[in-house]
Amino acid sequence: MKSLMIQGAGSNVGKSMLVAGLCRAMVRRGLSVAPFKPQNMSNNAAVTVDGGEIGRAQALQALACGLDPHTDMNPVLLKPESEVGSQVVVQGRRVATVKAREYSALKPKLMAPVLESFHRLKAAHDLVIVEGAGSPAEVNLRAGDIANMGFAEAADVPVVLVGDIDRGGVIAQLVGSQVVLDPKDAARIKGFIINKFRGDPSLFDDGYKLIADRTGWQGFGTLPWFRDAWRLPAEDALDISGSPHKGAKVVCLQFSRIANFDDLDPLKSEPGVEVIMLGAGQPIPGDARLVILPGSKSTRADLAYLRSQGWDTDLIAHYRRGGRILGICGGYQMLGTEIHDPQGIEGAPGSTRGLGFLQVTTEMTPDKRLTRTRARHIATGLDLDGYEIHIGRTTGPDRDRPFATVDGQPEGAMSTDGRVTGSYLHGLFASDAFRAAYLRALGLPASDRNHGAEVQATLDALADHIEAHLDVAGLMALAR
Repeated sequence: MKSLMIQGAGSNVGKSMLVAGLCRAMVRRGLSVAPFKPQNMSNNAAVTVDGGEIGRAQALQALACGLDPHTDMNPVLLKPESEVGSQVVVQGRRVATVKAREYSALKPKLMAPVLESFHRLKAAHDLVIVEGAGSPAEVNLRAGDIANMGFAEAADVPVVLVGDIDRGGVIAQLVGSQVVLDPKDAARIKGFIINKFRGDPSLFDDGYKLIADRTGWQGFGTLPWFRDAWRLPAEDALDISGSPHKGAKVVCLQFSRIANFDDLDPLKSEPGVEVIMLGAGQPIPGDARLVILPGSKSTRADLAYLRSQGWDTDLIAHYRRGGRILGICGGYQMLGTEIHDPQGIEGAPGSTRGLGFLQVTTEMTPDKRLTRTRARHIATGLDLDGYEIHIGRTTGPDRDRPFATVDGQPEGAMSTDGRVTGSYLHGLFASDAFRAAYLRALGLPASDRNHGAEVQATLDALADHIEAHLDVAGLMALAR
């Protein structure tokens, strides 16, 4: 029962994808493998087989291992609700909402459940590949650390450090990390990887040797840019991108607290559909066919953000032109007439006027619904698989025209003319037959693609890519 930890010389260096690829590579070698990330910060979450939630990246890594996602794979998940505060989820369940300084005081209490989850995974599998968070070089956060070197020390796990050459300064990233780390922590690092190289890797041979000479760490290779990365779910909202091709325009409003944005991934791969992630200051295009209001970690705050961008006016114009609107989860709540939060669950207590496209109202409640869901779409009669991860109860007359049924009960709502729809179901577009029928009903082009098979093929291609360019055998020899 061995383990190895992949840490980054900075945030967003490609750790999550590297771990997913290594997981798939090791599974193909006949090992039972599990992913693990002690602490993650993301609003892109997945519902687990044991009824909790973890970061979406760990769910993808579980898929790479051929496993159902489990709360032990990401025992601490931080879900930002504001610039200074986050919801804290421990072993799949929300335990508190705290500010950054308050979390520092909470961290020492979280090492026990982190190690408990880790040791359960280690006992059940041949290999656990651990992903760090941010960078161990943030030594001001070392006291009470559970995400990087604090965990590695407590669990006695060897570390490989990854640098991102695409953003520049990779020599300083890696050499500088060793300089600022405590000598005991630096000694735990056994090697390094250069990630996201574009062009001829041999051009970096001198830099690679310099890093090895300065640090004394073993180099395990230079990994070129993986061109199909866009086909896999992004973990960080900063990584969200639209389609790499042109087509009929589907616009998604990129809220400041956008959550569970993997809903859009199956649409991005449709060859005749162009998904546009609309950022701040950009108007909704006049030729958009469908506008999607996605999930949000802070619905009322993101509704205010939507209005600040002028998107409320744009949505009215889009609707008058005959356009369609789909709200998912928090986006569904925004489409109603009012959102009430009397207990201040998502911010200051109070109520906010909704966009008024649907005759429904929402009241935020303390209980969070976390479930995998099979539904039947009313318009097409097709079954679809999704998941629910939300607080709030939505009622009103437009619920009499539901989007779908779940166990015979109505789910979601629709306007009288059928052009505005809301639903709490995330992941609905991953169901191939439903996605194709839904797009065609809107007059949009649709293919007969198998989205799940494409994700699996991309994970295999990622494993091939890693095997071709990194010393995978050497990496696995480090594990203990």
